[in-house]
Amino acid sequence: MEKEINERPAREKNGWAMLAVVLLMIVGGIAMFAVGAMNVNDIPAFAALMVAGILVFIAAIVMTCGFKTLQPNESYVFTLFGKYYGSLKRDGFFWVNPFCSSVNPARATMGVNKKLSMKAMTLNNEKQKVNDEEGNPIEISVVVIWRITNTARAVFNVDNYMAYLSTQCDAAIRQVARQYPYDVSTNGDEKSLRGSAQEVADILKGEIQSRADMAGIEILEARISHLAYAPEIAAAMLQRQQASAIIAARQKIVEGAVSMVKMALDKLSDEQIVELDDERKAQMVSNLLVVLCGNKDAQPIVNSGSIY
Repeated sequence: MEKEINERPAREKNGWAMLAVVLLMIVGGIAMFAVGAMNVNDIPAFAALMVAGILVFIAAIVMTCGFKTLQPNESYVFTLFGKYYGSLKRDGFFWVNPFCSSVNPARATMGVNKKLSMKAMTLNNEKQKVNDEEGNPIEISVVVIWRITNTARAVFNVDNYMAYLSTQCDAAIRQVARQYPYDVSTNGDEKSLRGSAQEVADILKGEIQSRADMAGIEILEARISHLAYAPEIAAAMLQRQQASAIIAARQKIVEGAVSMVKMALDKLSDEQIVELDDERKAQMVSNLLVVLCGNKDAQPIVNSGSIY
């Protein structure tokens, strides 16, 4: 069973005060060498002062390894002989145990230093091919804004917190994409990856956050940055979208044409411009619908005689 490591502050001292101590040790070592040189005839005193001076110098050099400087939103995670020593998260100049080692598992693979950045960072995952709710292959990528909140979890709970977050983002994208279709169908109330961007972003953020808690990472925002049909079905889906758009446009045109024909007939009847029987009304309706619903401009034919 894994041991839960809780974050705790490292024991540190003021860097400027310890710098004064180191300088005093250096001055004291020099003074010991000078006094020893003055007592060169007294072999025991000379040897004791020289050894003490060397030890003081070595101690001062070792103590200089304990000085640490932190900028705002940076942190050190220290281990002492293999055990977790603590985390240093305050900005300033400090001194810690010089035998402590700073740990950052992302240093080797990601090119970062021994400090952990607690600033908001952006992860832009590469495009990946997944299937939506209807089984259509789509290409999708996500942008995640995140930051480290628990340094102990980020360092000790996962092997590499950056690689871990990238992998979990890929898994979360696949999980969320399977719950929604790419686009809405005829039912306008249905949610989709393209039409319900905010809702999908909230669900995606929660899905990634549940996986990132173990690594001490807080997800600030997660949004889809690229969404498209896979190349092998993109042309067919484009034709389907065009057909749906044409049908919707034709439906709108027919509704408007019928309304205009009705308005014309009502105007002619109310103002008693001309009396039309059923056959003439049918002829007029046919002509108006042809003019209003046609793709091209109508070519009028002037009838100088009777329609009978």
